[in-house]
Amino acid sequence: MAQETSTADGQGGRDLRVAVIGAGMAGILAAVRLEEDGIDVEIFEKADRVGGTWRDNTYPGLSCDVPAHVYTYAFARNPGWSHFYAPGAEIQAYFQSVADRYGITPRIRFGDEVTELRFRDGGWDLATASGHRDRFDAVVAATGVLHHPNIPDIPGLDRFEGAWFHTARWNHEVPLDDRRVGLVGTGSTAVQIVSALVDRVRTLTLFQRSAQWVMQSDNKTYTEADRARYAERPEALEASIERMKRTIREGISAAVIDADSPQLAQIDELCRANLDTVVDPVLREKLRPDYRAACKRLIFSPDFYDKIQRPNADVVTDRIVEVEPTGVRTADGTLHELDVLVLATGFAVDRFVRPVHVIGRDGIDLDTLWADGPVAHLSVTVPHLPNFFMLNGPNGPVGNFSLIDVADAQLGHVRALLGLLRSGAVRQVSPTPEALADFEEERRAAAARTVWATGCRSWYLDRTGVPATWTFSWERFRDEMGSVDLAEFDLR
Repeated sequence: MAQETSTADGQGGRDLRVAVIGAGMAGILAAVRLEEDGIDVEIFEKADRVGGTWRDNTYPGLSCDVPAHVYTYAFARNPGWSHFYAPGAEIQAYFQSVADRYGITPRIRFGDEVTELRFRDGGWDLATASGHRDRFDAVVAATGVLHHPNIPDIPGLDRFEGAWFHTARWNHEVPLDDRRVGLVGTGSTAVQIVSALVDRVRTLTLFQRSAQWVMQSDNKTYTEADRARYAERPEALEASIERMKRTIREGISAAVIDADSPQLAQIDELCRANLDTVVDPVLREKLRPDYRAACKRLIFSPDFYDKIQRPNADVVTDRIVEVEPTGVRTADGTLHELDVLVLATGFAVDRFVRPVHVIGRDGIDLDTLWADGPVAHLSVTVPHLPNFFMLNGPNGPVGNFSLIDVADAQLGHVRALLGLLRSGAVRQVSPTPEALADFEEERRAAAARTVWATGCRSWYLDRTGVPATWTFSWERFRDEMGSVDLAEFDLR
């Protein structure tokens, strides 16, 4: 455990050891920021390289739906992005380069999954799948949200004689050219795959449970001159980034928390105009959602409606009954014969740090605390789990934000709480149950005004139908993360 020492500023304090779980975007960020503070960090990553979702997802057409220059660390801008929306391989390479440049890679324990965290005698005992044991003063869970693939329970799936796989486990050994490909799902991933594959395959059948609103957004290619200008003039790059962030804050983020906002009305108008580019009226109505734009995560695409109108593309809205050896049978009795079946069916978004077994103070289990669904005070901390912090945890901003900005803001909150531990003023810090209950009551009340509560089924909603996300403004999130109200915490 930590010993009493002097900090860099000469004040009495403690040396802290902090475990960071996950070496994706948030884990790398946490390691860099905490080491800036002189904190001893060890990172645990169950895979063999960094990158998180950008390591796991390698499907054709993969890109980020947040502008590339916005989706970068403030301390490590990248003037060399190839496109406005960067392809996935470039993003993974960027995170690898940052981890290498800042000396994070050697501090990562790869290929050894954390299986248990147990709070005992003022600190956390950590165990991994290999039997490794260690002890830390605090834990930062940077395990992500879009992490555990959701495999739907479709009868007969295992009897399919062709190849089938989830988009987050893409099988690149399966040939696709001139094959009959079925795609289940209509979210951002499916839209990107349609655009990438329809001109390669013999037929592409999109099995749609619910239509999605799609906003036209061109994916500009950055020229060599663009990249050189940003490299030579970092102030021009920063100005461009700030303009893009302001557009997101004043447009999308303001729209989603107020269903009556003029910003949302404008988004709705743009999405409807984009849908009107579909020529065939039957197909156009198939693709028309029965809910408001942005109720589900808004999809950006330069060409989805163009690609889905290809003669070899088909949108099937009849319910899937079962998978047979040669294809998919739908409720109208049709057998859609396929060679490859791809599941773009999303993720189990209520897992967060789980399946790690987390046991807090007095033996309280995280699964018990979250029996009614995942919750966290200001999306970061959980009662009865002292010195335990989450990045991109329950009920944080998810929308069409840069999750790098979200995690960096949360780290400001975490660093302030860790400062209490380092000062020696306290040994344990966790939110009070009352503070969490008050926050949740206010958050859930505010949810009624958001677009997410206007009548659609989405992964944003918890089991009670309330949006499991930040229901206030970005400005409030930034302010909450920039300060700590000690009255809301159990300090020991």
